Amino acid sequence: MKRSTINNILKALLGLGIVCLGFFGMQYLASLKEEAPKKEVVKRVKAVETRRVTNADLATTLDVQGRLQAYNKIELYSEVGGAVEETGRPLKEGTYFGKGSVILRIDDDEPRLNLQSQKASLLNSIAQIMPDLKIDYPQSFAAWEAYLADFDVDKPLPELPTAVDRQEKLFVAGRNLYSQYYTIKSAEERLSKYVIYAPFSGVLTAVNIDEGAVVRPGQILGELMATGYYELVATVPLSDLNYLKVGGQVSMYSEDITGEWTGEIRRIGNQIDAGSQTVEVFVGVSGKELREGMYMRGEAAARVLEGVVEIDRNLLIDEREVYVVRDDTLLNLQPVMVRKSNRSTVLVSGLPDGTELVTGTVAGAFEGMRVKIDNPTVEVDTETASESTTSTTGSLK
Repeated sequence: MKRSTINNILKALLGLGIVCLGFFGMQYLASLKEEAPKKEVVKRVKAVETRRVTNADLATTLDVQGRLQAYNKIELYSEVGGAVEETGRPLKEGTYFGKGSVILRIDDDEPRLNLQSQKASLLNSIAQIMPDLKIDYPQSFAAWEAYLADFDVDKPLPELPTAVDRQEKLFVAGRNLYSQYYTIKSAEERLSKYVIYAPFSGVLTAVNIDEGAVVRPGQILGELMATGYYELVATVPLSDLNYLKVGGQVSMYSEDITGEWTGEIRRIGNQIDAGSQTVEVFVGVSGKELREGMYMRGEAAARVLEGVVEIDRNLLIDEREVYVVRDDTLLNLQPVMVRKSNRSTVLVSGLPDGTELVTGTVAGAFEGMRVKIDNPTVEVDTETASESTTSTTGSLK
């Protein structure tokens, strides 16, 4: 037999042996795979933290802030002319004047002498009609005699005696006594304008003249500002305005000085700022430490919201839903209505009492996700929630 033939036979037998070996090997491995135990796929259930919801009626507050302005502040004008005289107190900014004290005095020698001259003329006119009164109107003579006896040109002019009948009234008018009387009263009123009194206790915040200067009628002299009582002018968004009411209490503080003050909402403006859509709210407050222009913050007592619960605003989904746990196993989205927004929390309604509200972040959360509650159920303390209710920003905070 040829050598090449033998080699071909050996190659064929070797190939057949390899094929047989592979076949039986695969059969063996298949038998091992069938006998191996199947591993069960374990579904992971995420643990979540929850709190049981209890709705309540919560008193809310609203942040207000702004600058103080004096409640009483007036500009001082001169209605008469003349030289400014010394009053014993410096006519300078910062000088304090009590209510009714003299702020400024203008030289009144000339008008005073003129007034005394007019009074002397009236006295002379009355004296001239006395003989006629004694004869024609004896019933009135005693009253006019007493009037003359008490007449003093240095004192305010007293009212003329009342005529007993029409004839006496015409007699007195014919002697020009009534005209002289009212001319003198007008001069007395004008003379009183030479002294300017403080209508309220306060300090001068502006002075435009010096002592000895000559002022003219209508000239501005300065500005007087009351101390101790101020108004905080705060701007509140129109959307929050319905939470406030006149007479509401406001707790106020300053970041620059220590202390707390309680104010009261005195007025709420009617005009809306077109740019910011805010309304001015005026809060009255008093205190010796306060100054005009001081920046203050405060919390105003707002209305009570019924049937709400306070939650962290980070729990809101699209500002209208929250995650809750149903049947202790399934994650669900619950629609809610935001009743009021605070800096870090919101007051919402729409969560039934007893709802398990998810309070933590759940990675990859979706509707219908299987979860388990791993914390003890804690009911919301209504009183604590009410006390912890914070306020929404007014406009400047």
